[in-house]
Parts: sequence; C-alpha cells; structure tokens
Amino acid sequence: MSNTPRYQSLNGSISTQKGAVLIVVLLFLVLIILVGVIAVKQSTTDLRLATSDQINTLLLQSADNANQNIEQGVNGSSDADVYTDMLSRTGPFGHFILDTNSTEHEYVFCFRPRGRFFDINKTTINTKDGNILGNDIGYCNPSTAADYISDRNASMTQVNISLTAPSANNEVFSSYTVGQDSSEISSQAFMFDINSTAILPAYSGKADAAKDCFKKTSRVGTVEDDEDAIGGCMIEEGVPSTVLYEMANVENLSMRKNCVDFGKGAGVVCTLPTS
Repeated sequence: MSNTPRYQSLNGSISTQKGAVLIVVLLFLVLIILVGVIAVKQSTTDLRLATSDQINTLLLQSADNANQNIEQGVNGSSDADVYTDMLSRTGPFGHFILDTNSTEHEYVFCFRPRGRFFDINKTTINTKDGNILGNDIGYCNPSTAADYISDRNASMTQVNISLTAPSANNEVFSSYTVGQDSSEISSQAFMFDINSTAILPAYSGKADAAKDCFKKTSRVGTVEDDEDAIGGCMIEEGVPSTVLYEMANVENLSMRKNCVDFGKGAGVVCTLPTS
C-alpha cells in the first residue's frame, strides 16, 4: 500500500514534463513564424523600394530626354528640318514669337524619339479659356503604341510649352538682345516654360486616367486646385509620373556681337547692324 502513492507521484511528474515540452515547442513555432513573417514583409518592402527607385529613374530619363532633344533642335543647325519646324509660325517656339496673340496659349506635343521626335502635324494648341486651336492629336495616348518612348511600350512623355509669365523681378530690358534694334522681332529674347511629363501607363489603376490627365494644363499658376493640372491629376489618379520643368531662353544669336570702344576712332572693333 505504501508504494502506490510513489508510483502515482512519478506518473504525475512525467505528464507535467510532457506538457511543458509541448508548450515550449509551440512557443518556438510561433517565434519562427513571426520571424518568417517579418522577413517576408522586409523583403516585400525592399522590393517595393527598389521598384520605386527604378520607376523614378526611368521617368526622369524619359522626361530629360525630351528636354535634351528640344535643346539640340533649337541650338542646332538652322538648315535642319527640326529647327525650321520648331521656329516656324506653327512650331512650339515660332508660334509664340511670330504670333502676338499667343501670350496665353499652351503648345502641346507627344515626344516620339523613335522617329523624328517632333512632328509638326501632330500638335495641339490650348487657349487660356480651355479651347483648342486646330485639333487634339498633340496629346499622348496610352492606347497608341507610337506614342511610347520605345518598342517596350513602357513610358511616354508629353511636352507642354508656354511663355514665361511676366515678373517684376525680371531684369530691365532682359527681353532684348544686346546690340540690335529693339523694333525688330529678331532682337527680342523670349522666355519659355517647358514642362515634360513622363508616365508609366501600365502601373496606373485606370486605363483612361492618364489620357484624361494629359489634356489638362501644365501651367500650375493658372489653376486653383492641383488636380486641374497635369502633375496633380496624375497623382490623384495613381499614375506614376514625373514632371520635369525647364525655363528656356530663345533669342537670335547670329548677329549678337560685343563692341569695344564703340565709335572711338581706330579702337572700333565692331559696328551695330543696320537692319
């Protein structure tokens, strides 16, 4: 009889130890699961950051590529076709230079570097009232393969050009070329706002979101709500985008000369043009 409690006590100790081991194992399993979840979340976060960085780099390159081509077109040979198109009355710069009624206009075209990056027949001119002069084929369209930067159909860039608004901080006579007759158009310098908007349509939530946003103005100072401008609309619709702004000075440099001791005997180095 005296041995029975001893066996019972031994059996109870073994059961208690088995239960403790089970609890410890469960705790280790929970810890392992938590570590795994944290690792997966961290990997997902790193992947998103890497993807975001790649997207931003691609968008910046797309927008900057448009600005570089425009600069090369204007600063290049005056005999080139693209120079003639851009400085003609229906071109993005000539329209403002040669048309005195174009002050409040906005010139729009889709950047297509796979061919001739600027097609004068595929442009749109917006007025300050929101009307369109001509047609609306200057806007980029995500459903049009030719509007993409490359055959991969990944990114596209739309260029909006307008005259820089007058400012009291501008230097006096800064709008004229030194040494030329102020009454001539060729002697005037024009400041332009160039906004190049690059997007990735494939990452947008709606198929037509980017198309509708491209039809909005790039002149942020003329709208009350950010969503009424291209950049703000893209953000509101969840379209990955970058708007690269550049201020460009366009003036006639072919006759610009620096005169030393002008009009003083033999020290005359150059003379002002007669016309």
